[in-house]
Amino acid sequence: MTGFLQNTFNGLVSGAFYALLALGLAVIFGMLRVVNFAHGAFYMLGAFGAYVLLAEAGVPFWWALVIMPVGLGLLGMALERAFIHRLTRLDPLYNFLLTFGLTLILQDLVKLRYGVQSSPYATPTELGGSVDLGLFDFPTYRVFILGFAVCVCVGVWWLLGHTRVGMVVRAATERPELTRAFGINVGRWVTPVFGFGIALAALAGVLAAPMRAVNPLMGADLIIVVFAVVVIGGLGSIFGSVAAGFGIGLIQAWGEAYAPAILAQTLVFIVMAAVLLWRPAGLFGREEAPA
Repeated sequence: MTGFLQNTFNGLVSGAFYALLALGLAVIFGMLRVVNFAHGAFYMLGAFGAYVLLAEAGVPFWWALVIMPVGLGLLGMALERAFIHRLTRLDPLYNFLLTFGLTLILQDLVKLRYGVQSSPYATPTELGGSVDLGLFDFPTYRVFILGFAVCVCVGVWWLLGHTRVGMVVRAATERPELTRAFGINVGRWVTPVFGFGIALAALAGVLAAPMRAVNPLMGADLIIVVFAVVVIGGLGSIFGSVAAGFGIGLIQAWGEAYAPAILAQTLVFIVMAAVLLWRPAGLFGREEAPA
């Protein structure tokens, strides 16, 4: 029983990263119809930025948790206006290739400066040790990640569902054509929403820095699973992305603990295939009306 609960908590912590990353991807795809392959690279930059701030400027984790999402969010807005915006009227494949190329550029720039070796990032002193959860102890930092990610997801949900700006963004994200039909200028929200999605990826990267090895390929190792999460939840579905993120985290943790190694590695994609066969739009996605 204790082992199962520990695996469940580990799965929820992994799911917290998936949820934050998938939430940003869902918002970007919903409004721009752009599959942002560079999302993993910005996750990596968030982690590397926190490492550089601490190692070279002595900036602690708590400041990095603010600086990196804001800084990379602004960078994302600039990239959207300079490049992605110009291709939105073309086939979505063009922007996919653009963001794929951007991923390679960002990864190689980091490799050129810092090499390919993993760099350690110390856990904040305030979050060291473990928390007694009754049947077992669990690292304090992982408890913090889970609680913080849930708060962020709830905060984004509240922002999108209970403010005028949020409702416009949510409508433009989930039903862009219908929103335009009501006379709302969706275009004015595109750049800020893209930056917001990138900021969520950077936030997940900063949170990952003390827990996972900081290296130039850490985003590439994660982004394929995050794409699967978004597909399972439903492309453009905000709630679906968060729910699927935590669900896939649990499935992975239980699979690694109780299933054969080969099955555990492919379990996410088996689930994705099953969902697509049953509901091509994803668990919480909307079926596109026939032309």
